[in-house]
Amino acid sequence: MKRVSFAEFGGPDVLHLVDAEEPHAGPGQIRVAVRAAGVNPVDWRIREGQFQKVRPIELPAGVGQDAAGVVDEVGEGVDGVKVGDRVFGRGSSTYAEFAVLSAWARMPEGLTFEEAAGYPSVVETALRIIHEVGVQSGQTLLVSGASGGVGSAVLQIARDRGIAVIGTAGAANQDYLRSLGAGATTYGEGWVERVRQLGQVDAALDLAGSGVIRELVELTGDPRKVISIADLGAPELGARYSGVTGNVPEALVEAVGLISRGKLHIPVEKSYTLAEAAAAHIDSQAGHTRGRRIVVV
Repeated sequence: MKRVSFAEFGGPDVLHLVDAEEPHAGPGQIRVAVRAAGVNPVDWRIREGQFQKVRPIELPAGVGQDAAGVVDEVGEGVDGVKVGDRVFGRGSSTYAEFAVLSAWARMPEGLTFEEAAGYPSVVETALRIIHEVGVQSGQTLLVSGASGGVGSAVLQIARDRGIAVIGTAGAANQDYLRSLGAGATTYGEGWVERVRQLGQVDAALDLAGSGVIRELVELTGDPRKVISIADLGAPELGARYSGVTGNVPEALVEAVGLISRGKLHIPVEKSYTLAEAAAAHIDSQAGHTRGRRIVVV
């Protein structure tokens, strides 16, 4: 089979499309014929070797953790799913023709493979950080870097829970944020005052790692009400860094419910082939995404 792999840490140029042995489902796992894989910032952070001290991997290694596809192998002890089912979920080395998933759910009706591949990690992350930051119905949540996949999910999930949302993003994405029900403003000089004009902030999330932790603490008045998923230095300012994955199966169940109720939709901004994985990483690292980027198999 074909899969995207890298044999050394580095830039996007270390990614190569190679022939590899097919993986097989172990106990508690399923294998899917991948139709699409989600592109997440964690993919290129792993490729760069950023997590080697805390979560070391052996090289050569595959890329990707989210996928949507058709079940073609069911591991020992797995029930409730059969060969031929359309599923989406979390696994490993998903930029490939076949991948093993350790958490999955049936795809909601009406969802394409490309759309479904964009949900697993972003919904798990969004649910986790909304819970961790402790924001409640009737309060206001500020989301810095709100137009990407996680931001899109956070805004919609928070609103479904009765939480008001304010989002910051580039000028081109202001209307997109407003379409998700957020008060919107741009980055750049004076952004803190612009946020204040939109309302009192009870909690804040940093999704872009753009060096705004100090300002978010200022806006909330409490560093315990600020969480980052992108700035490893956040704890130095009293805020928290959230990087440990929560309960993915539960997150997938909630995602199915939200999507089925019409409360969650994350658009696919751009799709790439397996051979274009390096370009997908370049674009992901550049930021300014509206929704998700997907590798189509």
